[in-house]
Amino acid sequence: MITTLALTDFRSYASATLPVGSGPVVLHGPNGAGKTNLLEAMSLFTPGRGLRSATAQEMGRREPGEAVGRAWAVALTLDGGDGEEIRLGTGTQAAGASRRIVRIDGETAQPGRFLDYLRPVWATPEQDRLFSDARADRLKFFDRLVFAADPDHAGVVSGYEKALRERLRLLTDGVEHGRAADPLWLDALEARLGETGARAVVARAGALGALQAGINDRGDRPFPQADLGLAGEAEQAALDGVGEDAIAAAIRDGMARSRGRDAASGRSLFGPHRSDLTALHREKRRPAAEGSSGEQKALVLNLILAQVTRLKAAGGAPPVLLLDEAPAHLDTRRRAALFDEIEALGLQAFMTGTEAVLFEELKGRARFVRVEGGALVEDA
Repeated sequence: MITTLALTDFRSYASATLPVGSGPVVLHGPNGAGKTNLLEAMSLFTPGRGLRSATAQEMGRREPGEAVGRAWAVALTLDGGDGEEIRLGTGTQAAGASRRIVRIDGETAQPGRFLDYLRPVWATPEQDRLFSDARADRLKFFDRLVFAADPDHAGVVSGYEKALRERLRLLTDGVEHGRAADPLWLDALEARLGETGARAVVARAGALGALQAGINDRGDRPFPQADLGLAGEAEQAALDGVGEDAIAAAIRDGMARSRGRDAASGRSLFGPHRSDLTALHREKRRPAAEGSSGEQKALVLNLILAQVTRLKAAGGAPPVLLLDEAPAHLDTRRRAALFDEIEALGLQAFMTGTEAVLFEELKGRARFVRVEGGALVEDA
């Protein structure tokens, strides 16, 4: 359980400490007060760039006239039980530094190790139109759900993307300089893409099945149910039970066939990076993309609640729910249902909103903290 969040020169905060207890925390205050900055800080305790996908340089606080952000730090203290205290930290060591360091109890570690202690899952206002926005955003959202339960997935996807960039650079350099790319190097890269791509799609297919089962198990709730799918040849093969080796070979061979097209277009037009998460609104029998912002948000929240339920049932590091502008686009009934489910699941949840009254149903069940001017003040 998180007991303290501490920030130093992070975003709008010169220094701030937020004591945390069990259960939900409501962060309320005017727009621009720094509420989302607190959620972003906690989202950094997972592989990747956090909920804003920002670089380390962008996170350091800057005073007027300062050209680069300051060195910054974010720290969490956890109660590990039996009096054990665990300290997690991340940040930079110098102003403008591009590399983010990770420490666990003072020892340098890899970001994936954070998932041994907690598993942040978040929803932001940008996801209120998730199913009608860019395909790449949906895939990134889904991959985060996958590696929250399967920490190795983050490294696999990272390895695939690195090989994809190297292959495309090799192809486009050949076009630019009027010479053929080294076929042996391309063979090696495409073999790596086949191996990592197959591992990624098998993990995605497994996660999709588990999340769909979780949605189905939730039954008739105030949040609409979705029938999920994955659009992509490799993912469909995995869903059909094709073996990982066969999928790897298909990706490798497809990459080889696509060399000329990719070189001419300057883009990688084949591969599991072009997959998509699809959803059908079960009750209305229409694609989620056709729904309103409120309907899409409700579908996303149902998916996230299925995810955190799955994580809790699996044991291990607990999920931590981060909901930015949680009440937006939700009617009173669905807001109350969301709060009830968070409490029933026993989650540590952090929610933001401009007005405390939007969380009226949580009075007496959550801590309310007003955020304004870089200060955090708990409501009486």
